[in-house]
Amino acid sequence: MGKSIFVDLTRCTGCRGCQVACKQWKNLPGEETRNTGSHQNPPDLSFDTIRLVRFTEARVDGKLEWLFFPEQCRHCYQPPCVRVADDFANGALKHDPETGAVYTGPSIMELGGKKIQAIRESCPYDIPRSRKDGKGLAKCDFCLDRIRAGMKPACVLACPTGTMVFGEEEYMLELAGKRLKEVRKRYPKAYLGDPGNVRVIYLYQTDHRLYYQDPLD
Repeated sequence: MGKSIFVDLTRCTGCRGCQVACKQWKNLPGEETRNTGSHQNPPDLSFDTIRLVRFTEARVDGKLEWLFFPEQCRHCYQPPCVRVADDFANGALKHDPETGAVYTGPSIMELGGKKIQAIRESCPYDIPRSRKDGKGLAKCDFCLDRIRAGMKPACVLACPTGTMVFGEEEYMLELAGKRLKEVRKRYPKAYLGDPGNVRVIYLYQTDHRLYYQDPLD
């Protein structure tokens, strides 16, 4: 069945601990940014920032609320990015059969131009990012090296509020369903995002479009 991460957005405080932990474990460089009028920093995912906590101030049921959204690759059950990448270079993107993780292979860095653009556009969540020169792609790899060593993904381990829980897919789906019933007592419009299709299962307290701009909307 593979692994999954359940992300309970009603518990996220926007601390960005997951974002920092990802940078540290992957040894990714910091980015020079500027004030864009938001607490979100940097303003978007990039080749060097493969996990980002999005900050949105939204009116929910007449009340002004902060909505925090830790964005990452969803690790689709049937990842279209892998299928498209295989047309250009075998193994450019890989799908681990044991965990379900979707991750990049060395040959991805040999691709550029329209090939990279096609791979990017195949992602329904607009996740992969290329280098500034337009070559290669970077994205969350589910901390596959940690999982294979019997450890939790760095982001999950660093989360201080229990927003993210990692484990076997079947158990995560069961946990998500139970938590949804609890959350709906306070947030009647709460729902799970794409359960059964992706391995990163978000629990939204309200319309997901208030958290971020879905490229499919």
